[in-house]
Amino acid sequence: MQKSKINLRVLSLRSRENQNENSKCKILFFGYLKICLIITLSTIFSFLALGFGYFVIGIPKQTEQVEYGVTFSTKSVRGYDQDPQQVFREILHDLKVKKLRLVAYWDLIETEKDNYDFSELDWQIEEAEKANAEIILALGQKLPRWPECHIPEWAKNLEEEKRQTELLEIIQKTVERYRDKEGIKIWQVENEPFFFHSFGNCPKLDKEFFDSEIELVRALDNRPIMLTSSGELSLWVGEFRRADILGTSLYKYVYNRVLGYMKYRIPAIFYQRKVALMRLLFGNKPVIVSEQQAEPWVHGDIKTLAPEIIAKTMTPEKFQEIIDYSKQCGFTEVYLWGVEWWSWQKEEGNDAYWDLARELF
Repeated sequence: MQKSKINLRVLSLRSRENQNENSKCKILFFGYLKICLIITLSTIFSFLALGFGYFVIGIPKQTEQVEYGVTFSTKSVRGYDQDPQQVFREILHDLKVKKLRLVAYWDLIETEKDNYDFSELDWQIEEAEKANAEIILALGQKLPRWPECHIPEWAKNLEEEKRQTELLEIIQKTVERYRDKEGIKIWQVENEPFFFHSFGNCPKLDKEFFDSEIELVRALDNRPIMLTSSGELSLWVGEFRRADILGTSLYKYVYNRVLGYMKYRIPAIFYQRKVALMRLLFGNKPVIVSEQQAEPWVHGDIKTLAPEIIAKTMTPEKFQEIIDYSKQCGFTEVYLWGVEWWSWQKEEGNDAYWDLARELF
């Protein structure tokens, strides 16, 4: 009996020793885990801090010599009940614009299947060449101005593969028609293809098909291809690695459905560092501003909104502020967005924006 009690004591002591050992192991394990977690979080926060500092801390190198151009949209002009040819002539001969981004709207050129009408675009390119203006010609289905995607009615309900075939066909016909035009310096394929696929009335982006669009244009002509992206809300990676030239948007005063009217407070160094990083990763490619805000960004019909609403995102002072901002960002080629609105404002008796633009050109 006594021997049995001794054995029980021994077992009890051993059990306590094992429990103590297990407790020590648990303490050590969670201690190491805590240390590893602290080190990991510290490393992550350090990288985030360095990344944040890289993009926002520093003195930007400002440029003084900037070449300005405009994006011209016949759809936008007609939205203001103006004559596109009259406005286009004024852009060339009054503003004396020498850089133009023109748009080959699929739904205007091929209103009926296999029935093509290039006459309006023919006229624009001919007039631009007479004035010795250089042209970026935008091709595809997602192009400047609302509703973002400009697909003919007859093609909207086609099966995706069939619509894509039709799209490649109109791209090919457009490039073949204008590739002998010396005034065309750059082809733009689609507009902000990776940015907000659901923004506007657009099909979801098919990256493989988008690559086939680029390959088709490269096969047809050797002029550089520009791809565009949002300056504030995109990483640029998909566009930059595919493009010969990157075109970025540049905005200051915007409207957001959640936040309302707001101002982007992005330091100018952000764009210079972003350009430097992309060039480090994908090569030394040109970057231009393909869409710089020079008209109001408003919620509602711009033609009927009160002046105080318009002033939330555009005044002559804001216009000049945005021009100065693009210089601070270091961009040397800038295409202004809003020439149709300046023209309409001029017709309504407000010459301020037209006159400011004339000084630039």
